[in-house]
Amino acid sequence: MRENTMYENMIAVTNRQLYLQAAEKNRCRDGKEDEEMSEAFLPGTRLWNRYLKQVEQVLSLSPKALVLREKDLEPEVYRQLAKDVTALCEAAETECILHGFPDEARALSWRKIHLPLRLFRELPSLDFFEKKGTSVHSLAEAREAEALGADYLFAGNIFETDCKKGLPGRGLSFLQEVCKQVSIPVYGIGGITPERMEQLLLAGASGGCMMSGFLKLQGEKEA
Repeated sequence: MRENTMYENMIAVTNRQLYLQAAEKNRCRDGKEDEEMSEAFLPGTRLWNRYLKQVEQVLSLSPKALVLREKDLEPEVYRQLAKDVTALCEAAETECILHGFPDEARALSWRKIHLPLRLFRELPSLDFFEKKGTSVHSLAEAREAEALGADYLFAGNIFETDCKKGLPGRGLSFLQEVCKQVSIPVYGIGGITPERMEQLLLAGASGGCMMSGFLKLQGEKEA
């Protein structure tokens, strides 16, 4: 049974590069060396297994869902990673949404996908997927995404974030306007923390998405 409620409205978004950077930073600070950090990220390697352990740690916090966003991987590598991560999510009873690889999702018969808005526009059909979302950065994009058949939206960036240093946040007023413009669930992304969740909910959002916060936390915890 899921008992942790701190993250019940939070969607965890993976980014192994941020996690590795955090872990490596702490090891350098402590004068440690780790040959695993230079390994290729491939099935069965120590780095691969470390990543899966990190995913398990994130899932132990009981987020609302996990989005597997590793867009720089080769398709066949992403497919194997998705196979491993979806199994972990099922064991943890956490919803898993694949990201950016519709063909690999279909090959795994996984019917939940998050796609860039560009792919929403370009792909001929997304009927295979029972749940599909996208990310938007303007009110016009939010309306367009809903018209294209998105079931939920990530709207951002709401606050300034380490993922996009120097880019000012669009603010809670932007999030509130997006929520008013569409009838589907909206999740704020960008600089989101559990402490800011109440603000997101008051703005009309269904919750928030956290990337660097989850992954830096785990990198620091493991280091």
